[in-house]
Amino acid sequence: MRVRLRREATGFAGKLREALGKRRFRWPLYLLGLMLVGVIAFWFTFMRDLPSAERLLDYEPALPTFVRDVNGEPVQSFARERRVELSFEEYPPQLIRAFLAAEDAAFFSHGGLDYPGLAAAVWDYVTIAVSGSGERARGGSTITQQVAKNLLLTDDYSVTRKIREAILATRIEGLLSKEEILELYLNQIFLGRNAYGVQAAARAYFNKDVNELELHEAAFLAGLPQAPSTYNPSRNPEAALGRRNLVLRLMRENDWITEAEYSAARARPLGTERGTASITDNANGYYMEEVRRILVDRFGDDAEDGPYGIYAGGLWVRTSFDGEMQDNAERSLRAGLLRFDRGRAWSGPVATIPMDDGEWQSHLASANLSVGYEDWTVAVVLSKDGGAVQLGFSDGSTGTMSSGSASIARRGGGTAYSTMQPGDIITVRPAGGDRYSFAKVPDISGGMVVEDVQTGRVYAMQGGFSSGLESFNRATQAERQPGSSIKPFVYAAALENGMTPASIIVDGSFCVFQSASLGTKCFRNSGGGAAGPQTLRWGLENSRNLMTVRTASETGMENVVDLISRANIGDYDPYLAFSLGAGDTTVLRLTNAFGMLANHGRDVGPSLIDYVQDRRGNVIYPANWEACEGCNMDDWDGELMPRPPVPGRQVMDAVTAFQVVHILEGVIQRGTATILRDLDRPLFGKTGTTTGPTNVWFVGGTPDIVAGVYLGFDQQNRSLGGGAGGTIAAPIWKQFMREALEGEEVLPFRAPEGVRMVRIDRRSGRRVFGSWPSDSPQSAIIWEAFRPESEPTRTIRRDVIARRPVRRVPRQVSEVQNTVESDVPTNDSEFLQSEGGIY
Repeated sequence: MRVRLRREATGFAGKLREALGKRRFRWPLYLLGLMLVGVIAFWFTFMRDLPSAERLLDYEPALPTFVRDVNGEPVQSFARERRVELSFEEYPPQLIRAFLAAEDAAFFSHGGLDYPGLAAAVWDYVTIAVSGSGERARGGSTITQQVAKNLLLTDDYSVTRKIREAILATRIEGLLSKEEILELYLNQIFLGRNAYGVQAAARAYFNKDVNELELHEAAFLAGLPQAPSTYNPSRNPEAALGRRNLVLRLMRENDWITEAEYSAARARPLGTERGTASITDNANGYYMEEVRRILVDRFGDDAEDGPYGIYAGGLWVRTSFDGEMQDNAERSLRAGLLRFDRGRAWSGPVATIPMDDGEWQSHLASANLSVGYEDWTVAVVLSKDGGAVQLGFSDGSTGTMSSGSASIARRGGGTAYSTMQPGDIITVRPAGGDRYSFAKVPDISGGMVVEDVQTGRVYAMQGGFSSGLESFNRATQAERQPGSSIKPFVYAAALENGMTPASIIVDGSFCVFQSASLGTKCFRNSGGGAAGPQTLRWGLENSRNLMTVRTASETGMENVVDLISRANIGDYDPYLAFSLGAGDTTVLRLTNAFGMLANHGRDVGPSLIDYVQDRRGNVIYPANWEACEGCNMDDWDGELMPRPPVPGRQVMDAVTAFQVVHILEGVIQRGTATILRDLDRPLFGKTGTTTGPTNVWFVGGTPDIVAGVYLGFDQQNRSLGGGAGGTIAAPIWKQFMREALEGEEVLPFRAPEGVRMVRIDRRSGRRVFGSWPSDSPQSAIIWEAFRPESEPTRTIRRDVIARRPVRRVPRQVSEVQNTVESDVPTNDSEFLQSEGGIY
């Protein structure tokens, strides 16, 4: 017999067990537990990782970087998303109503959710799910929900995302005003053509600002958020027109426009344009690409690189870019390249693309090549048949080119036509109808830079024939030997170390012992020969190699390369070959060094960017930038004039710099650049030619601007086949300067304090008394610049002076003033005053 003992529960546990045994208590507890589990599950499913709506308070959309030119006009933008941010007040009421009619007519009356619309969307979703059609249910989202989705959530298609979106929408409504929500929406909504926000879309479709849009245009934009690609006016004009008219009808039904306005707008065509705002195009390629490189190096690309990434930071960049000078430099350099290349063989196609997959149009478009010169364009060779070439273009069109048009010789043998193969990308120009003729891009290339002397601001930069064909910038990236254009700095070192422009240097054989293995190195002049003892001025004007290396040797190559380094041309070892331009430099660095000479030895540049502002207008670069208070006053206020700090650093004595410039004026008047003499204004400059010749240069300028030109092949050892800087580079410089200086004031080079102008015999360097310089470039007597107490002195024996008869100057006595007047000047000062002074 078994006996079971049972212990009766007492206290709270007993009472709880007793209560659970009763149905009326048990089921409510089960329901409460189920609700608790549901809340927890809901939280884990929908709210656990829900972003905070407060992020919208500090939301900053990705904005492009806009670049302004020297006059403050926008000329370029760097963007992956085309976007312009506006405040709510800047959007016209009619445009706002159009978007409300299309997307959320009850926006200003609901609290973030449109319950009837939400119910209809849920019913649509369930119906589609049951039918299994796979269609996408209608959204039913309010504008607030769209802001939540676009700025805080993803775009995945699911019920989970929809619920999260609704939760966030209610939170946003409690955090932001209706106007703030609508401002976020209008600034970030995607509307096609890479346009984010309504202002960007207005520019992309109509090339207008939002305040310029007409009713039918505003309605078209308002119809795009639903499906920008579906309503693309280029591909689906009928669908786009129907959607626009629907928006107009909705506006009329909401009584936001009159019947007359509705009828008039509905009768209008779409009126969209294919073109977009010009500043988004990659124009002014070489200059703007250099600006982009500088900005990327300093601020990075995107938001991940910091708040000022150039594709997201919304920067405003003020540059020294001068559109007229840039166009001039581009035309001048291209004309010189084409002139040199005329009659020379073709080196081959620009590039090649695969043809075996039949996707030539896609491959050609992906190559992203353009010429940007006159009516030239790029094409791909599709086939050759019957003496003609079939061409294909990136827009899918085709054309033909005759074999005779491409009969130019091909470098290495054959002709351009005979060696062309399918897949070759070439350049052509229209010849009427669908016919084209061959256009040969020059094989030679080069670079050009134009810079302000006093500020170092770079006005123009051209790095080759076309930035659309190649991005390599020969003005800043090509390290090339400058040849004789380095010589002014060799002679500047000599002047700093005791020589004068009248110092006598022997133009004769000069050899140096290098080492037991290398033996003796003997230098020679270009063209051979020697002229014997000559002045330092004559040696630089005529670019004599023997005089230059002798000068460098006597001055000390350590002093020469030190000055070249201070001028930021390059860092070279103290070998005599570097005095003849054997070291590498760039067009930008050498041009800036010549600008330093004209600026009395003060180096202030070069600079392409004046300053950079963030999206709020704060200057963030350069770090020490300060506004010049009072510089833009309309009138003088009687106080001291504002005096901005003098920029740059003094790298050369001002007197030495002026002496070099004064000598380089002679290069143009009677030296190696006489081709420039007929520009008929004070100019200085120096030609440069390297052995081969492989590189040719000309660098020089006026008291205000300096420009440098370089030409050569990208294969550095390839010879040009003849010519020199004075015959190849100088004409390009001349073409530029003739246009750039037209109408500009003719200014002399002003001498700094401490310069003494003395008459000397140009060939002997001896001081002259009693005779005066003439206007002829070949005048035997010239004015020369000396440091005080360094000018030549009279050297003649006393007994010779005593035997000379006294020469009396004819005099006239003025009856009116009773003073003595002379027909000729009696001293240098009187002559200078009669000539208007020497500057």
